[in-house]
Amino acid sequence: MRKFGLIGFPLSHSFSKKYFTDKFEAEGIEAEYCNFPIESLTLLDEIIRSEPKLVGFNVSIPYKTFIIPLLDCMEPCAKSIQSVNTVCIERIGSSWNLKGANTDVIGFKESIEPHVKGHDQALILGTGGSAKAALHVLQDMGIECNSVSRRPDEGDFTYEELTAADIWEHSIIVNCTPIGMFPNIDAAPDIPYESITPEHVLFDMIYNPAETVFLRNGRKRGATTINGLQMLERQAEESWKIWNS
Repeated sequence: MRKFGLIGFPLSHSFSKKYFTDKFEAEGIEAEYCNFPIESLTLLDEIIRSEPKLVGFNVSIPYKTFIIPLLDCMEPCAKSIQSVNTVCIERIGSSWNLKGANTDVIGFKESIEPHVKGHDQALILGTGGSAKAALHVLQDMGIECNSVSRRPDEGDFTYEELTAADIWEHSIIVNCTPIGMFPNIDAAPDIPYESITPEHVLFDMIYNPAETVFLRNGRKRGATTINGLQMLERQAEESWKIWNS
């Protein structure tokens, strides 16, 4: 039986295992999907060595960029944006090659695309692997993007620098951070929510809980709000295609 999985830390929030387990059962696929909550990528070799049936895995926070030096090759999209969320394992005797891909791009694109008409500026919260996918998609759609980071050397703004005018000017706001994710469901990115209007679109890559405080704050002000569940499902199906190609 082939085995697939998810690496990251923590993984208590993730629906990936349930999604694939339900898919395998519904479609009569003889396969297993497992969570590998590892606190360091130094443990990856041991997982691959001890799981000979493991032929592919997804990559979650915080490893979408950190895994890149461990890969033998990457598909063009993943290489271009320097973010990987899907890995294929090619076993060669007692060794293996790892090929990285990115399916967050197609998942995010298909989730956000119906909502971007008439918008020309976006604010991306976070600068990690998921943020790189969002930046790639939105810029490809002709939308000007600015990023927000806790560190002044990583983004266009820090959270402390954001003003009400900045929020008003950026009518698309995408949360690519884990802030508000289960189990810390009472947290939210620290932005001036009072400037959100019914013209805004708020997209949260978090899907657990279904409505984060970030999205609730937007909904209360009339904004269009979208969680990350459709993105999860779409990127998962693309991962499945890659593992079977």
